[in-house]
Amino acid sequence: MDILAVRWKKAFAPKRILAIRLQAMGDLVITLPYLQQLRNTLPPDTVLDLLTREEVDEIPKHIHLFNRVYSIRGGRNVRKQFLYTSWMIPRLFIKRYDVVIDLQDNIISRLVSKSLMPKAWSLFDRLSPVAAGERTRMTIEAIGLGKCFPFTHFSLTNKEEAIQLLRSNGWKENRQLVILNPAGAFESRNWPLENYVKFAELWLVNFPDTQFLLLGTDFIASKSAYLAKQLGNRMINLVNKTTPAQAFAIVQEVKFVLSEDSGLMHMAWVSGIPTMALFGSTQSEKARPLGETSRFVDSNDLECGSCMQVVCRYGDTHCLTRYTAEMIFEKSIPLLQLKQSSGSAEIK
Repeated sequence: MDILAVRWKKAFAPKRILAIRLQAMGDLVITLPYLQQLRNTLPPDTVLDLLTREEVDEIPKHIHLFNRVYSIRGGRNVRKQFLYTSWMIPRLFIKRYDVVIDLQDNIISRLVSKSLMPKAWSLFDRLSPVAAGERTRMTIEAIGLGKCFPFTHFSLTNKEEAIQLLRSNGWKENRQLVILNPAGAFESRNWPLENYVKFAELWLVNFPDTQFLLLGTDFIASKSAYLAKQLGNRMINLVNKTTPAQAFAIVQEVKFVLSEDSGLMHMAWVSGIPTMALFGSTQSEKARPLGETSRFVDSNDLECGSCMQVVCRYGDTHCLTRYTAEMIFEKSIPLLQLKQSSGSAEIK
């Protein structure tokens, strides 16, 4: 896969770099470990800024990574986004960015990149079937500043706030935390809730010093209520109790994440947390987690696999129901062993 780019050709490092990623939360999070590694390799006086949308700017604003995070207002209204972008471009232009890394590739990001007239630039390939993390790596490397493996150790501004939130909601610090995340956007991306309960029971037999954790919004409120009832005092239910930045900080403290295709799943694997992802109708080639400490199951082996339909045409979502709790548990255990043996911040 070739990345459109004009490489940085000078012998010294650029002084000012702007990265652009506008949507959505999970897609923005995927860029963070790669941009963190870029930050690690740059001279301390190099400015690395981010342009994103106001709707998803909270997490990058709580990481010691960017000199400044610029946010485009207007919600999901494209006309309003254009209006706020036109107001912002003069502010960005006076920064005189040497490099623009467009990790979005839409009409707004292209407008910004061309208006700033950088000496070097690269453009994300949004249509490629290659995994989003790999495309991010290739887009950053195309600038010509060296290799860019993802670095998964983040310095957060709200770490203690997250820990206190866990304590105040019943976390016993001598117990490991495991996230259960039934947050797939559609019915065809949902693993049966009873399987989550059975998985938790299997987990407790092997790891009795565990508490389970639920994070998210109203979208999974009814599911979280069911799981909380089934698992009793072993469950910490923080649904609707965290901001995105708090959720990201909490993810850094957990031992393992079992998740359907969602933003929280991406928060986990980019942080180097052992993650088992459950893909139903999703095209896993683009959305899959990367790295030794993540695994996934998907529907690619089926004739109807990766259908992207909201409801299963056969009425049973058999691309996911065929995976039992026992099967997923067996696939999950090696991830913990890899994490313990590697101790590495790299995703290779």
